[in-house]
Amino acid sequence: MPSVRRYTLTLSCPDRVGIVAAVSTFVASHQGWIVEAQHHADRVAERFFMRQEILAESLPFGIEAFRAQFAPIAESFQMEWNVTDSAQKKRVVILVSKLEHCLYDLLARWQSGELDVEIPCVISNHDGFRKFVEWHEIPFYHVPVTPDTKADAFDKVMHLFDRVQGDVMVLARYMQVLSPKMCDRYTGRIINIHHSFLPSFVGAKPYHQAYERGVKLTGATCHYVTADLDAGPIIEQDVIRIDHSDSVEDLVRYGKDIEKAVLARGLRYHVEDRVLVHGNKTVVFR
Repeated sequence: MPSVRRYTLTLSCPDRVGIVAAVSTFVASHQGWIVEAQHHADRVAERFFMRQEILAESLPFGIEAFRAQFAPIAESFQMEWNVTDSAQKKRVVILVSKLEHCLYDLLARWQSGELDVEIPCVISNHDGFRKFVEWHEIPFYHVPVTPDTKADAFDKVMHLFDRVQGDVMVLARYMQVLSPKMCDRYTGRIINIHHSFLPSFVGAKPYHQAYERGVKLTGATCHYVTADLDAGPIIEQDVIRIDHSDSVEDLVRYGKDIEKAVLARGLRYHVEDRVLVHGNKTVVFR
């Protein structure tokens, strides 16, 4: 059964009296039907966050008219805001290196309809997954990366992303540190899965670092990519308990299951417009 078309309004602004009333009155004045509403007031930051889903068919105008008519209200409350249309599926470009588990999981969720997005292409610095990706009838691009060609390679990745009109770039165990240029160009649009419970064990071989430290919990973190390595706003995390009898190989094996689940949840929150970023923190309306 096809889902009902909805407009999703997200916003944040300085906290004050009347925000909810103003937004609700705007929707109600046009006979709009709010089917989901979530709010959060951050007392420390003195900032208010909101997400509303509105039945598109209940409004007498389209999304462009919505934007135009809502703009004066947004300006009066100094809102940072956006409204999206569920009929326009997010276009997700996946980047991967040699590890397959996150790629396989995302494509399985996409193929089953659980992940309601379009995947216009997969990009890799290795050629090993070409047949698998193309079997799914998804274009595959091999863009090798070496220390001498990294800048040109990332320029090509950005060109491909723009050419296919990507909305979000997912690093599904793409084992390359992106350039500051790339991070700045797509702020809030690049999602990474890091195989540790950040902020612990950043960088390479975090499972080995965790093993050497003797931790009793290991996990994974889905976060937005910034120029600071593994330090971007966190979207989702999870952990699994380990003990002294577990080897590094055990930690890696346990971690793969967590990585898949955490990345899938984090990506779903993003494409459903459930994540609002403020500074280096996120508000996630589940």
